[in-house]
Amino acid sequence: MSAASPEDSSQLTRRRRGRPGMMDVARVAGVSQKTVSRVVNGEPHVSADVRDRVLSAIRELDYRPNNAARALLMGRYRRIGVVTLGTALYGPSTLLIALERAMQRAGYSFVLASTLEGQGGGIAAAVESLLEQGVDGIVLSEPIDDGVPPRIGADIPVVSVGEGMEPAKGPSAVVRADGVAAARMATEHLLGLGHRTVWHIPGPQDWWAARDRARGWREALAAAGAPEPPLLPDGDWTPAAGHAAGRKLAGNREITAVFAANDDMAIGALRAFAEAGLSVPGEVSVVGYDDIPAAAYLSPPLTTVRQDFAAVATRAVAVLIAMIEGRPHPGQPGDLVASLSVRDSTARPR
Repeated sequence: MSAASPEDSSQLTRRRRGRPGMMDVARVAGVSQKTVSRVVNGEPHVSADVRDRVLSAIRELDYRPNNAARALLMGRYRRIGVVTLGTALYGPSTLLIALERAMQRAGYSFVLASTLEGQGGGIAAAVESLLEQGVDGIVLSEPIDDGVPPRIGADIPVVSVGEGMEPAKGPSAVVRADGVAAARMATEHLLGLGHRTVWHIPGPQDWWAARDRARGWREALAAAGAPEPPLLPDGDWTPAAGHAAGRKLAGNREITAVFAANDDMAIGALRAFAEAGLSVPGEVSVVGYDDIPAAAYLSPPLTTVRQDFAAVATRAVAVLIAMIEGRPHPGQPGDLVASLSVRDSTARPR
């Protein structure tokens, strides 16, 4: 079978309706459909001349049968996989949106593999799912330590947003906001106002972020020589958890300053203090973490740590794509530092 002429192939391109099929590629290349399938799937026993004709026809028709063909033609999938917790919580969901936008700006598509909280080995399973679908690199945006380190059995770049995870192969980097430094900053703000010590409403300690924030709180107290109050039971990031913690704290009138591991728990604590007749910041100062959109419109407006999710996502994607494309990149970029939005929920103690 002889190859179709350029005129014939252009006419075929104009006549086709919808996406071209494998039969169209076979007709333009002058080969059988089985041969096209062999080339697309990278099978052996195809001559170099035939392979070139099939690839040329695929390019001409813009045939996209599957991921294997795309990778074969372009050398890359131009697709990045993201592993993250399936949750609507503000931090993970906001970072996920920022990652997707950064990838789109860079001309890469986005494929997501979600995990479930409390599912041991969920990260490893999500990574394996992405590898099976075909990706050029992976962003580990998973906020929970599930106890099973992922084994990435492909030589592709990996960037971890948060705690570092060692992949089995390929280049890797960690890009994150420094949660320890941010928690120190929040605690130091309260100590600097003159509070004798600061109580902490923690998040769940299987989350990297919750552990960082508790660590930063402890470090700030130790550096200032302030007594360390007992750590309250783990919260679950919800206003209900903050409300329960706030009710316990409200019974101790010596408590004048509280740092909550996120804004939602801070909001719950504010409600508990109001119910107990405690004024904020007159009797208790409160600091949150995340700077959710509602934080500036509470009564009183909440002092909180502001995370720049867009900056973290932009840097993570830039580092990963540099590794994918073989361009120079910082080996281990420095952690991004958050800022403190000081509002009316904090003041000097009476």
